[in-house]
Order: sequence, then structure tokens, then C-alpha cells
Amino acid sequence: MRRLRQPPPRRAVAWAGLALVAGPALVLAVPEAALGHALVGKQDLPIPAWLFAWGASLVLIVSFAVLSIAWRSPKLTEERWRPSAGWLSALANGPVTQAVTGLIGALLLVVVIYTGLEGTEAPDRNFSITFVFVTFWLGLVLLSVLFGDVFKSFNPWRAVGRAFGGVFRLAAGQSAPPPLSYPERLGHWPAVVGIVAFVWLELIYGTGVTLGLRPETVGIAALTYSAITFVAMALFGVEKWIERGEAFSVYFRMFSRLSLFEVRDGRLGRRRFLTGAPSWGEIGGSLALVLVTIGVTTFDGGSEGALDSPLNSTFDLMRDIGFGIVPAFRLSGSIWMAIVLAGVALLYMIGIRGMHTVKGAPPVRELARSFAHTMIPIALAYLVAHYFSLFVFQEQAQFTYLLSDPLGDGSDLFGTASSGVDYGLIGATGVWYVQVAALVIGHVTALTLAHDRAVTIWKDPQLAARSQYWMLAVMVGFTCLGLYLLSQANA
Repeated sequence: MRRLRQPPPRRAVAWAGLALVAGPALVLAVPEAALGHALVGKQDLPIPAWLFAWGASLVLIVSFAVLSIAWRSPKLTEERWRPSAGWLSALANGPVTQAVTGLIGALLLVVVIYTGLEGTEAPDRNFSITFVFVTFWLGLVLLSVLFGDVFKSFNPWRAVGRAFGGVFRLAAGQSAPPPLSYPERLGHWPAVVGIVAFVWLELIYGTGVTLGLRPETVGIAALTYSAITFVAMALFGVEKWIERGEAFSVYFRMFSRLSLFEVRDGRLGRRRFLTGAPSWGEIGGSLALVLVTIGVTTFDGGSEGALDSPLNSTFDLMRDIGFGIVPAFRLSGSIWMAIVLAGVALLYMIGIRGMHTVKGAPPVRELARSFAHTMIPIALAYLVAHYFSLFVFQEQAQFTYLLSDPLGDGSDLFGTASSGVDYGLIGATGVWYVQVAALVIGHVTALTLAHDRAVTIWKDPQLAARSQYWMLAVMVGFTCLGLYLLSQANA
């Protein structure tokens, strides 16, 4: 006898409906004006912001319906990695290439430290600021998605650690094992702490009450982080610390899971699209890292819009208690960053808890880790949406006058010190379309990854689809949150 298809639980439908209605309504309630931090204004858009929100939400719902009907078995569980030609692997990852890229990375680290400590105090004229927070922080995410884990080759700390290890082996005639074994329970948590500290330095420590983060602070921070990294590599081994604890290695490798390219055992190869992502959540702290990435971008996007009033109120409260201006600013910013991070984690866990109510679901903790990789496209979408204009314009500065005059002392090493930034390269409306497209594509990709994981866990396509009503609600919620932040007005 044919089994009738059971309707989805009312609570799951309610959550999806609430996200569909409340999310765009939230954007509708926001006045249309200039965008927040690092974003170009979007005045005179051809389509109202609220209509973008409805459209994006409908795209997700249609995508969900198509996935439920057509995607009834796992398709992303097998990577089918295929090695590239030997000459291509040697060119991309051979010993000579590794030595050259490592040397480049080490030299850039030295330049960052030197320009930070000895260059001008004007943040917009010092090489270190733009390089660290734009070229490095944002540019390497793009390269990681396109070409795989390229930072591993350019990682200055890995290059120095391997060089010293090679010298030691030549002197001693053998390689001594590291004095300590890396505690497996730590997982990626040291990297999570490192990324939070890095973003806190940029968004809270160096802004708000000063003219910006001082280059000298960047130089000192780079020296401090280098010292910590070298000590950790000496204790646990170079490759082990790079794989588990070094913040930027883990961070960029997370995004490289979306790439078609991966190096295995020194051999460059290709895998099927998106098949590198599903294994991301297997190590402790992996979920926290991707949620932190979404959370800090959300905090940055909201700090000059939705969070402006709460930040000011908390700042005033800290001042009334007796804190000085600088401590009050940093404390209020830290409090609200923590609140935003907790809110992002809560939204994710709502989806996980909802899926757990579906028959046959694994334990909540296991379920949360199993879907950790589905948040990587959302983290990427948030980065593109919030920093696209900053990257386009600041990279012009990076490779013209900052490269020619890295210390800001009037030098003109490459003849480009007098060059300017072409702010007409892309208009405000064009930026807005890129931002919306990034959010929609990122969330549809995330929904696809989530559905594939669901049919892997539940086997039964109907149960898998039922579980994904909850993730649909989460995706719509994150999409509308991103659009809401982009539509905020500067006070």
C-alpha cells in the first residue's frame, strides 16, 4: 500500500513562515540611506530595499522546493579528487615554489612590522594597515576560494619554522620529535581565539575614540603574534600547529574547502564542486570558527547602523559608572560583540534544535557539527557583501601609492606615489547588486549543502526535507539580517 506523504510539523512551517514575513518586514522598517562601515551608499536604488528582501527570501524558498523534489540522495559526500599532471603539481607546489612563496611571505611580514613601527602614524598612508586588514584579511579569502589553500605556501611563520627545522636537522643529523603532543581536545579552538583577538584589535581596540588603529599597534601585534606562534610550533611541531592552532592558517583553509583545488601529499588535484566542505566540522572548534566569522562581520556591519544606539547607550552607562573614555568604548564594544556572536550562534542552534525534533535525528551536538560546513558559504557571502567596496577601492591604494611609499615619508619607489583611487570604478547601485547577489548565492549554496547533509543523515527524502524546514528558516533569517544591515543608515 502506498504510504501517504506526511505534512511537515506545524512548528517548522511556523518558523519558516515567520522568517519569510518578519525578515523582509524588518528591512522594510529601516530608512533607506547610506550603508554602514566600509560600504558605499546606495541612494536612488532602482528597486526598494524591502523588495530585495522579499525577492531573496523567495529565491531561497523556490530553491528549497527544487532541492526537496530533485535532490533525493547524497551527491556531495564523495570528493572524487583527481591529481593534476606531475609538471603542474611541481610548478604549483614543488620545493622551489614552496621556498619562493615562503620567502615572499616572510619578507611581507617583515615589511608589515617595519612599516608599522617606523612608518607614518597616519593609518591611510601606512602600508601595514591596508595590507593587513584588506589585502591579507580579505584578499586571501578570495584566493582561497578560487585556488585552494594558497596561504599554506605563503605562510611566513610556517616558512620560518620549516627553515629553522631544516637547519637543526642538518646540524643534528636527525629530526627530534616535538616536546609536547598537541591536545586533540583543543581542536581548532586556539585559532578561534586568535581570530576573535584579531578582529577585536581592528574593530574595538583601535577605532571609535581615536583616528583609527595606529600602525605602531599593528607592528607590535604582528611581533607578539609571531612570538606566540613560534613558541607553539616549537612545542607542538610546525605542521601540527599550522594545521590546528595557527589562526590564519585554519581560517583561510576553512574557505579553501569551497575550492575545486586541493593539495594532497604534495600533489595538486581537483575535486568536485563543494565536496571539500562536508568534512569541515569534524574537528572541535570548527563550528565556532565559522559562526565567529559570521558574527564579527555582522557586528562590524551593524556598528554604524542597527547597533549604533545600543553601543552609545552602553558607552554612556560605562562612563556613568566611572570608566574613562577609551576603556568605556572598548568595554561597550566588547559587550556588544559578544552579544552579536551569541545571537548568531543562537540562530544557528534554533535550526539545529528544530531538526533534532525530526524522527531519526542524531544527538544535538553531533547534529550541530554535521551542519557546520553549511555556514561557510554564508560567512563568505557576508564578507563579500560587507567589504566588497572597501576591497575594490583600498586595493587600488595598496598597489599604487602605498606600495611606492610604504612608510608614508614621501618616497616614490615605483613611480605610483601620486596615483589616486578611482571611486567611479563602480557605482553605488552596482555595489548594492553585488552585495545582494553575494547574499543570495551564498545562502542558496548553504541550503544545498544542508539538504545534501540531511539526505545523508536521514536517508528517507521526506524526513530529510522535513528537517530542512528549520534550516530554510535559518537561511532566510541570515539573508534578511544581511540585507537589514546593508540598508542601515549612518547617524
